[in-house]
Amino acid sequence: MASRSSRKWTDLLTCRQILNMMVILGFMFNYMLRVNMTIAIVDMVDTSNSTTTNATTSLALDASKSPTADHPRFAWDAKIKNDILGSFFWGYVLTEFPGGRMAEIVGARLIFGGGMLAASVLTILTPAACYWNHWVVIILRAVLGFFLGATWPAILPMAVKWIPPMERSKFIANMMASSLGAALTLPVCGYLISTLGWPSVFYFTGVVGLVWSVFWFALVFDSPAQHPRISVEEKMEIETKISEGVGGKDIKPSKVPFKKIFTSLPVWAIVVTHGCSVFGYFTVVNQLPTYMKDVLHFNIKENGLLSSLPYLGKYVMAVIASWLADKLRRSGRLSTTATRKLFTTFALTVPAVLMGIQAIWGEDSALSVTVFTASLFFNGAVTAGYLCNGLDIAPNFSGTIFGIANTLSSFGGWLSTQIVAALTEEESTFATWKGVFWILVFTYAFGSLFFLIFSTGKLQKFNSVAAHPEDGKELQPLKTKAELEKEKEILA
Repeated sequence: MASRSSRKWTDLLTCRQILNMMVILGFMFNYMLRVNMTIAIVDMVDTSNSTTTNATTSLALDASKSPTADHPRFAWDAKIKNDILGSFFWGYVLTEFPGGRMAEIVGARLIFGGGMLAASVLTILTPAACYWNHWVVIILRAVLGFFLGATWPAILPMAVKWIPPMERSKFIANMMASSLGAALTLPVCGYLISTLGWPSVFYFTGVVGLVWSVFWFALVFDSPAQHPRISVEEKMEIETKISEGVGGKDIKPSKVPFKKIFTSLPVWAIVVTHGCSVFGYFTVVNQLPTYMKDVLHFNIKENGLLSSLPYLGKYVMAVIASWLADKLRRSGRLSTTATRKLFTTFALTVPAVLMGIQAIWGEDSALSVTVFTASLFFNGAVTAGYLCNGLDIAPNFSGTIFGIANTLSSFGGWLSTQIVAALTEEESTFATWKGVFWILVFTYAFGSLFFLIFSTGKLQKFNSVAAHPEDGKELQPLKTKAELEKEKEILA
């Protein structure tokens, strides 16, 4: 009877569908925990007195209060405020690479779920840290970044165990749910601040993260073989298709072949392109409000819906592109190599052209908003391109490769702020910002060209210790030759 109930449940919602749902929600809440401070700090800082008598005293003892709640604000100057916002990245860059490798060793369930759980607890403790001292907040945010940094590369090793090769583009698109998290965080946190005060932002997002963590450990497991509630049919289907995809002879090396990874051009194609794409993303997202305010005298933050459009658009494109990429690969119309090159070129070349338009005609506010929104929208296609290419060329070390790429690209946010600061130091005008836009044109175009030349979808030899005929070949379609021929007949 229990077996029958279990079968009905899995017929209604398979374990793989549950995994997809939990990953989507996980990345949404992951970004919430990351950006909540950037929104709440606007209401946390006392702007009535720009000078602070004692830099070590965080709490402003004046009568400045939140409009609707009796919560004190803090006498933090611009330096302290920026230190708090930037401290997240101090810890974040430290765990990108080890997080991917640890997920390959102990499993993504513990690394992703544990990172989220720890970050959620720290988020709930944030208001208390604020009342104590601003240095406590800085340390807390750095540790929070430390835990969240390991979560992103951890998800690729899970895809290796759960998702057949020809469906991985669609699964990796779930990572772009972070864009949904960003789109939702702004209006939700704005409402919480206006009604309950700034501490509610941290309590709400922290509790949401805690609840998700409980469900994650209850519902998600590292592989079908470890899942206690999976049906025999679903388990056999997943394991068979994955085994067929890699040729059934994959033997994971006991050690990471670092020399071969760091001397592999296909790996560097992923790393360099990821860095170029993320550099453009950080520059657009982080600097757009400043450009709108200083040059066009229009604050994009005044319109919550408008500021959410780029994030929503990026996720929509990610889902569409990934679905199309997997469909093309399954049908045999495009090889994995051609698919990755096509979608990566599209995702980076279009933003390069748009940034060129911005550099020439960007003085118009309506055009600027359209260009920036469209740039992020088309860039969402990277989920069908380089973002999951590590799963094609070396699934056993996909977490390590992504960790390396994300570690280097994390510096992109810092580098873009330094470049913008240097170019606009004397004056923030359209003439000085032109240099920023032309740099973006070059960065996007270089990333696109580098990937086009050096990338591949073929399985690399260092992925397995067993040299077999599948080395140097692409992961195979899930359909048999007979199924493919029948499909071609129907389409014809």
